[in-house]
Amino acid sequence: MGTCNQLISYIAPGAPATRRPGTGNEPFLRPEIGFTPRWYREALGIDFGERWHADPAYRREAIVAMRGELRRRFGGTAIGGIDRPDEPLDLLTGTYGASTVAAIFGVPIVYSSDNWPNCEHRYLSNDEMDAIAPPDLDRNPHFQALMNQVEWIAAREGRVLGYINWQGVLNNAQRLRGEQLFIDMMEEPERCARLFDAVTTTMIDAAKRLHARQRESGVDVRFFTVSNCLVNMVSSRAYHEQLLPFDKRISEAFCCIGIHNCAWNANPYLDSYAEVPRVAYMDMGIMSDLERARRLFPDARRALMYTPMDVADKSLDQIRSDFQHIADTYGPCDIVLADIEAGTPDERVLSLVEMCRVISARF
Repeated sequence: MGTCNQLISYIAPGAPATRRPGTGNEPFLRPEIGFTPRWYREALGIDFGERWHADPAYRREAIVAMRGELRRRFGGTAIGGIDRPDEPLDLLTGTYGASTVAAIFGVPIVYSSDNWPNCEHRYLSNDEMDAIAPPDLDRNPHFQALMNQVEWIAAREGRVLGYINWQGVLNNAQRLRGEQLFIDMMEEPERCARLFDAVTTTMIDAAKRLHARQRESGVDVRFFTVSNCLVNMVSSRAYHEQLLPFDKRISEAFCCIGIHNCAWNANPYLDSYAEVPRVAYMDMGIMSDLERARRLFPDARRALMYTPMDVADKSLDQIRSDFQHIADTYGPCDIVLADIEAGTPDERVLSLVEMCRVISARF
């Protein structure tokens, strides 16, 4: 299956955070900074509605404009990947937001002019749960529309750069079943297992098909990242018994895996995560036991999800103290400063980049 480097956090312009392979030369404390669609809409008037996600030519125009705005405001930094060439461009990351797998299962996407897309609250019935099966991707309208975009990107850019956000098993299952899923996990675990199996099979199959086409274009993608944003909604035992087997299955299907926990406290799940093979990336919130996480995942690139509320509301001295604590207990690592909203001063963003540079120079 080959080897896999560490994965690092990656926020493309207009896209939610995901991961990409690292180089091995990352700073000790590496900031990865991203802004909400509303930030770009207020700056440039971009409409992030359905056309942005369905029309790669329109998306390309928007991404060129966003990269230009980032260079104007934050030139000399790596924010939004502006330190990398403009051609070929990553026109894939951010497409359909986090809704791709749900859309493959037939859940309509709800688009917004100034936000990432979401899914309609159209949930599976008991009978539909009992009959759930992986969709036929060869005949699936959403997946085929995505792959048609991939063909356009290959023809225009030559190389199909970027990553679809496949989410995680629990996230996708909740989009399909709604809040009832958490009751099912306690009362109908076998019903949940069928749903988790169908979702996992679809995630692996769709990603492998995309990766194969990317390799044909000269882009070798062999990893997968799971987003466990809802993991704190279930107990550590429920995760270990009902969800961990599927995260293991995903990891075993790829060269390596990244695990995203949002900014939550990951402590209840760390021992289970340590059973997942080939973890190349792990993130969590600042309330987690960072020293323990570093011991459990010494070979992964670790990341700290620093909330946009803390970015906006804490004093620079408080943030500097937080960053030093993160470096001392968790580094080397990324600090993910995602979802920065319109109204956050550019000078504050640049101050955070400089903090990371100064702290990194001490290690």
